Amino acid sequence: QVQLVQSGGGLVQAGGSLRLSCLYSGSIASVNRMGWYRQAPGKQRELVAAITKGSTTDYADSVKGRFTIARDNTRNTVFLQMNSLKPEDTAVYYCNARWGDIYEWDSWGQGTQVTVAS
Repeated sequence: QVQLVQSGGGLVQAGGSLRLSCLYSGSIASVNRMGWYRQAPGKQRELVAAITKGSTTDYADSVKGRFTIARDNTRNTVFLQMNSLKPEDTAVYYCNARWGDIYEWDSWGQGTQVTVAS
């Protein structure tokens, strides 16, 4: 299994920046992809950014050019750098690990609130 512990987030003014961190542990070698999702009130959880084992990245159209996902393998940590934040970025952000060999499983972080004030 893979365990995730998030840190970061909080309240920021529009146009500001925040960085989220996600420390992962456990069956690290079986992790195929790390990602960040978010869920705003009344909306479905959506993928914001992801990075594969081969370091390929993918972003939601709404955050391209503003958010950057990165991984530090020496610290078993994934980061989400969020710049030029907008009020519509307000949500609870969740770290995700997709892992497994024959079957894939999802592990989730505890979630962290990001609030962007206008």
